[in-house]
Amino acid sequence: MKKILSGNEAVALGAFENGIKVASAYPGTPSTEILENFARYEGVYAEWAPNEKVAMEVAVGASMTGVRALTTMKHVGLNVAADPFMTLSYTGVSGGLVIVCADDPGMHSSQNEQDNRFYAKFAQVPMLEPSDSQEAKDMMATALELAEAYDTPTLLRLTTRVSHSKGVVECDGAIPKKVVAKGFERDLQKFVMIPGHAKMRHPKVLERVQQLTQVAEETPWNKIDWGDKSVGVVTSGIAYHYVKEILPDASVLKLGQTYPLPAGKIKEFAAEVDQLFVVEELEPYLEEQIRLMGLDVAGKQYFSNLDELTPEIVANGFYEAGVLSSMPALPELSNNGMNMPRPPLMCAGCSHRGLFYALKKLKGIVHGDIGCYTLSVLPPIQAIETCLCMGASISMAHGTAKAMEHGDIEDKRPVFAAIGDSTFFHTGINSLIDVVYNNSNVNIIILDNRITAMTGAQQNPGTGKTLQNQATQAIDIFELVKAMGVKHVREVNPFDIEATTAILKEEATFDGPSVLITREPCVQLTRNQTKESYQVNADICNGCNVCLKLGCPAISLGAEIKSPSGKKMRRQSVIDPMLCTGCTLCDQVCKEDAITRIQ
Repeated sequence: MKKILSGNEAVALGAFENGIKVASAYPGTPSTEILENFARYEGVYAEWAPNEKVAMEVAVGASMTGVRALTTMKHVGLNVAADPFMTLSYTGVSGGLVIVCADDPGMHSSQNEQDNRFYAKFAQVPMLEPSDSQEAKDMMATALELAEAYDTPTLLRLTTRVSHSKGVVECDGAIPKKVVAKGFERDLQKFVMIPGHAKMRHPKVLERVQQLTQVAEETPWNKIDWGDKSVGVVTSGIAYHYVKEILPDASVLKLGQTYPLPAGKIKEFAAEVDQLFVVEELEPYLEEQIRLMGLDVAGKQYFSNLDELTPEIVANGFYEAGVLSSMPALPELSNNGMNMPRPPLMCAGCSHRGLFYALKKLKGIVHGDIGCYTLSVLPPIQAIETCLCMGASISMAHGTAKAMEHGDIEDKRPVFAAIGDSTFFHTGINSLIDVVYNNSNVNIIILDNRITAMTGAQQNPGTGKTLQNQATQAIDIFELVKAMGVKHVREVNPFDIEATTAILKEEATFDGPSVLITREPCVQLTRNQTKESYQVNADICNGCNVCLKLGCPAISLGAEIKSPSGKKMRRQSVIDPMLCTGCTLCDQVCKEDAITRIQ
């Protein structure tokens, strides 16, 4: 049976077919859909954890009972999970444990472009890299076999293009493999990493790497496609398909296991070709290791370590290297005549818009975080000054406040931290503890829109539902914050600009830590509900365009009119009724009362 599946869907299917029973993750593009799809299979347990560190530790606990387990995350998520990940290399596993990490070359939805292949080398665990959906499914079996045969977690690395591209996949009918779990077996020296035990486990890790190096020489995932031997290309992942498209007749060594590398096979390949190239996305991970083998190889001087590769970029690299005498004619992708992509922006009716519109008026220092509200940095709102990583807004605001207090700084503006509900659960709680413990003069705004919105509306500890749609205890952020020792906690409706502005001014003058919670659901959760929309009365609108400062995609420029003085021309605003959700923000900011409800 054949199916058309994305790489993420294929990973979920491979996990199910190979007997994985427990999976834990935190949603993060481009990895999110793996758990969403896995959760739909019968007889498995899947959960959204508060963050990636917790998710990995859940998977480790399941593995130590002998059950096959899975954890998934985006590339920056592995930074959060790195603490247990690095020591997990020492403890090893019991049941097979696969860590799926989805990198994001091109930063389609990420704050950096890090190359997580180095994590496999850093932790000394085997890494597999599929180049398409079929391999994404099939490599799950190999990953679990390596994990159980060599007592190691296995890293399966995807990239955005593999995760989200669809391809034909040969399926086995989605029948899970029967795996007998042996239960938890007490082994103190293996599972309790005190220094004395860790000293005994480290040599086993090095021995394992030697064994896995031999596996790399023999695995069918590392294969040579012999062709014209004047040019040889070493590649992996999605880059393999670009190479085959541009140089269909060249000799290619396709690496599916990229740690440890098969040094013998690489040297054999290099000895047979006249010119050796490495084509890989992001950093020269393969190139550097091949150079250490004493081989002359070309790579990043022709293929940039910025952004994701494309057939055009690969063709240009080989053209600059003299391999191609001219640029090949490549098919143009149709965009239906639309030359301008839709810019990222908060949705029409977003509950965050009113808060940031009001916040900008205070002209304080606003530390931002990871979520839909990060888009408030874009014109016309431009309300936040920083964005570093999940949970950092509170910690950074605390640092700014203390620097103002002790650093002889004349700037005495109020300091705010803006963080979403899911991000607060992810890593904001510890930061708030630091603020309370050290009595910081910071104003924290928790934007509770009742969902993990930016990654596609996933449940979180505050929503009252699990990943598998079971009712559960919802964490009350207001009560949690009070229990953490914050004395000054308030809630506000972010759709009421006047009230929000007044409360923010009061918060700015409060001495000590304060928390303000906005509690309105994401507009995507309520979009199907009947709402009244608004229109601009062309007889009244004077073209001041104050409503455009909200940055609402439902409001745009319309007809041209003369200014009240008659000396200049202005354009009136117009509201698209198909986009308007009736949030009332534009009505509130219009001083001419030119915006009215559609009757």
